[in-house]
Amino acid sequence: MFALTRNPLARRVLRPAAALVDRRIERRTGPLRPEIDTLRREVAALREGQNAFGLLFDGTARSGPRTPTTAQLDTLVGQVSRVTGAPRDAARRNVVIAYRNVIALEMLAVGRLAGSTQNICGKLATVPLLAPRAYRDVLEIGTLYGLFSASLMRMLHRAGVEPRMTIVDPLAGSQLQPGTREAADPTGTPVREDVVRANLAFGGAPGAEARVVRGFSGDDDVRARVSDREYGVIVVDGDHSAEGVRADLEWAEKIAAPGGIVVVDDYGDDRWSGVKSAADAHLARPGSRFTLLGAASTSAFLRARD
Repeated sequence: MFALTRNPLARRVLRPAAALVDRRIERRTGPLRPEIDTLRREVAALREGQNAFGLLFDGTARSGPRTPTTAQLDTLVGQVSRVTGAPRDAARRNVVIAYRNVIALEMLAVGRLAGSTQNICGKLATVPLLAPRAYRDVLEIGTLYGLFSASLMRMLHRAGVEPRMTIVDPLAGSQLQPGTREAADPTGTPVREDVVRANLAFGGAPGAEARVVRGFSGDDDVRARVSDREYGVIVVDGDHSAEGVRADLEWAEKIAAPGGIVVVDDYGDDRWSGVKSAADAHLARPGSRFTLLGAASTSAFLRARD
């Protein structure tokens, strides 16, 4: 058929029939022309709006797009509800509030939040539903640009906890991850303390007062400075190798408050297989204080016993 329509002689023979078809189509669609023109204008306007939407929510200068589907959010709400024991409506409320925080802060901040939308919102929604209110101290091991800490402080504040934040990170100019090639960050922003401080300001007064300890979580001097208190929340998001996660969990055993929550980030993420294997091995050890409560997206949540 396509070869026939490309033949000059065939096109000449078929031209009268094509013209007849066009006239019949015009007679039938003519009365609808105003509606068709209106639809065309509306589609053009929608395309322009979609472009603006993409500028706000696509993956440019982020870890990925911030456009979760309804099914993805419903799945996350179910996971948060199961891990925390909270009703689905309470879990959904926290997921929605967390998502709004992510969008708002990434638009205003320097740098980005690390992780998928579901990963970030899962942590932000779950921690306030689990965190013991008797303990204000929060420790984040590995912060990148400090935006997760700022978001978590806002979520905890909403839950009635005015947190006292401690951050441990080498802040060496770029994100460091043993065993992987160092690549330029999609934001083009250096990983430095001044950047972290600027972003912590979005956490309100607790952000301005946050303690930032430069160095690796395995450094003796870092541990000595940070082990001056017990933590109600510990976020393990530093060295993603099995050895690094194991060392951070062993340290967390000593500084987690009774009933405290430990978040193991990127648990079950195929890109970081060492995280899950190390966490599972630690939980299987006799005498471990930690109990696995469950996972939401790619984060595991542990509870520390007395």
